[in-house]
Amino acid sequence: MDLKGIETTWLGHATFRFRTGDGTTVIIDPWLGGNPACPEAEHTQSRVDAIFITHGHFDHMADAEPLARAHAATVYAIHEIAVYLESQGVGTVVGLNKGGTVSGPGGITGTMVDAVHSGGISGPEGIIPGGTPAGWVLGFPGGLRIYHAGDTAVFGDMALIGELFTPEVALLPIGGHYVMDPRQAAHAARLLGISAVIPMHYGTFPILAGTPDELTAALDGSGIEVIGLEVGVPAR
Repeated sequence: MDLKGIETTWLGHATFRFRTGDGTTVIIDPWLGGNPACPEAEHTQSRVDAIFITHGHFDHMADAEPLARAHAATVYAIHEIAVYLESQGVGTVVGLNKGGTVSGPGGITGTMVDAVHSGGISGPEGIIPGGTPAGWVLGFPGGLRIYHAGDTAVFGDMALIGELFTPEVALLPIGGHYVMDPRQAAHAARLLGISAVIPMHYGTFPILAGTPDELTAALDGSGIEVIGLEVGVPAR
């Protein structure tokens, strides 16, 4: 897998950090301190320029607010989450909706695409509406395009995501129960027409039982590479 110099670090569950050659750093679906899969050394970050959120569940945005405050980072999210974060005093938030594209720091772009899941925000008064869940296609300097599916089941329009935005790499959930299992994720990878898949959203809790080995077996003969990243270890 050629990441074209983009440092890609899995921080456990669905949280990833991307760093470009000039040091620009973005995090997608930030869940650090309470994440049992995230190394303690990663509970704080030295630099965050932008944060992308797929949906409102705590395990995908719990650290968006503190990271945004600590680093003056811009947060990109669906409109309803953006409004919520603004109500919590987060300074720079860009709300958009599916089909929209934003230009972030360091020449990074993000296009919001569909996902099949739920998206309520857990708060002191219970669950409040968080819009509908999404995925992101991130474009990086040098041409690399990475699709982060967020939490989702497989759906036929993944083929359109592949056709329209041509990501080379997909970050796909494989744990099952709340998201796709490996068999469904393999079908998603084929629909997308990607070169490589990085599995995520597995193993954090026992109920997320799907494994990269099962995904590899389900993709046998497809030519799609399965890259099982080690948590906290950068890949390039």
